[in-house]
Amino acid sequence: MSNTSKSSPGYRLPRLLLPQPGTDLRRWAVIACDQYTSEPDYWQRVAAEVGDAPSTLQLIFPEVYLERPDARARIEAIQQTMRRYLADGLFAEHAGSVYVERRLGSRVRRGLMLELDLEHYDYSAESTSLIRPTEGTMVARLAPRIAVRSGAELELPHILVLLDDPEDTVIGPLAAQRASLAPLYDTELMLGGGHVSGFAVDAARGRQVEQALAALGEPAACARRYGLPDGSPPMLFAMGDGNHSLATAKSIWERVKREVGPDHPCRWALVEVVNLYDESLTFEPIHRLLFGVTVDLRAALRQEFGDKLTVTDIPTGAAMRRRLRELPPQRQAAGLVAQGGRFAVIEIADPPSSLAVGTLQPFIDRLVETGGAGSVDYVHGDETLERLAQAPGCVGFHIGTVGKGELLKRVVREGPLPRKTFSMGEADEKRFYVEARRIR
Repeated sequence: MSNTSKSSPGYRLPRLLLPQPGTDLRRWAVIACDQYTSEPDYWQRVAAEVGDAPSTLQLIFPEVYLERPDARARIEAIQQTMRRYLADGLFAEHAGSVYVERRLGSRVRRGLMLELDLEHYDYSAESTSLIRPTEGTMVARLAPRIAVRSGAELELPHILVLLDDPEDTVIGPLAAQRASLAPLYDTELMLGGGHVSGFAVDAARGRQVEQALAALGEPAACARRYGLPDGSPPMLFAMGDGNHSLATAKSIWERVKREVGPDHPCRWALVEVVNLYDESLTFEPIHRLLFGVTVDLRAALRQEFGDKLTVTDIPTGAAMRRRLRELPPQRQAAGLVAQGGRFAVIEIADPPSSLAVGTLQPFIDRLVETGGAGSVDYVHGDETLERLAQAPGCVGFHIGTVGKGELLKRVVREGPLPRKTFSMGEADEKRFYVEARRIR
């Protein structure tokens, strides 16, 4: 069966470009572009570390700069640098998958590089495709990413995709045989990012991966796994991090596929696949940080939710987080962080959504739309939220997250969760760019 036929299994083993031996990988690899979006000083430190060395920093658009007036010039520079790096021979080609180990303190996250078939991905709220979003997609956020990718020669992946593989049949055998895999790269990562290593997956082990994926995605097995009727559409791959990047690739493919034909490389997107049950994998909340707040936020919440709202002042951030952890799961709650070290826990009775983020996000959206706040950012990390919310005109919402065990079952049964519901780990645990792939 051809991987480019309509009956493709939804993925293929990748054809990669890796930095040539001798490249300073510490300066080559930088963190995902959608991290530290409210902390330009982080990206300034990245630029200082990189200096004039070849680096993926020159091949991505850190989203902290999206609103800058030089955005178009930055995109043109990225695309020119891609062409120059290719012409200068900075890459070595590699055919076949890569087994990846990311060391995060005492933990090791294990992953596998694959190319996903965008014909099998639908990011709509009604998606029943083989590759599915776990959260809602903000279509407005795709435009700048489309601008970067549309004229690009290369893609660099920060996408992490989840496999629901409790027996660890896909990645586990590779981890067990790590000592016999040929090393491809190995480096410490800058600014507290830990360590990453990549190993070649040979043809025989690649076939074993394909067999394990076929068994995992078998429709009857999927139906049993999620308690669905026989004949339900299977889900094999679920988005973990990088949903908007995959949605960008999908949008471009839909635009061009009639012109370029089914075998074009932009039909595919390079991702790292990880097992939902990987012991290192932690699910962290994504908080909301409002800028330019011009209203009494507590009064606005009271107007929105009426007598269903309870607000309890809490003396410290640590006490607020402890109170949220101690509340029973049927009590829907979130934290409120304001300038001057003011903390509170808000509870909402009879909420319109089963998750606090689903209840609060429409309120936040309307607040921005009506001018009660200037903008909203999506922040990783409790301490980061509490620090940033101390700035004048800012207010933070401390949001909880869905548990790992119920995540994919909820997605299959109810559809994508509200946008920006969870994050796989803290900001410095996100994927660093190492590999690239041609998309033209």
